[in-house]
Amino acid sequence: MQTEAFAGLLEKYRDYDMSPGAEPFEKVQSRYDPPRSTYYFILSGDEKVGVIRVIDQKDGSRKRISPLWIMPEYRGRGYAQQAIEAVERLYGPEHWSLDTILQEKGNLHLYEKMGYHRVGETEHINERMDIVFYEKN
Repeated sequence: MQTEAFAGLLEKYRDYDMSPGAEPFEKVQSRYDPPRSTYYFILSGDEKVGVIRVIDQKDGSRKRISPLWIMPEYRGRGYAQQAIEAVERLYGPEHWSLDTILQEKGNLHLYEKMGYHRVGETEHINERMDIVFYEKN
């Protein structure tokens, strides 16, 4: 599911070193093991339309969303926003972080609309892509 969800971004930005669309299964599987990491399926009825992962160290540090994806055929329907709202209800609405691709204006709009603000330096990945960092206090 992850590979399919990120295939378009992988093709567009060609970031084979860090794209979730290029990760081997073993690396994806290893993220399920840490005790402070929880994956949630995003559902439409009984259909799995995406995933959101929350990393919570439970030590007062920022909670982190990474990754969040919606399958291509379900994008633009509000599922990502609903998923973020749901995890913020579960874990508390403050002290979050995430990052995203600067060139993906829809992602930037979503996070900023939900109260996240850009922090830190932009990380240049390649000639097509940069990563920006967000926090919500």
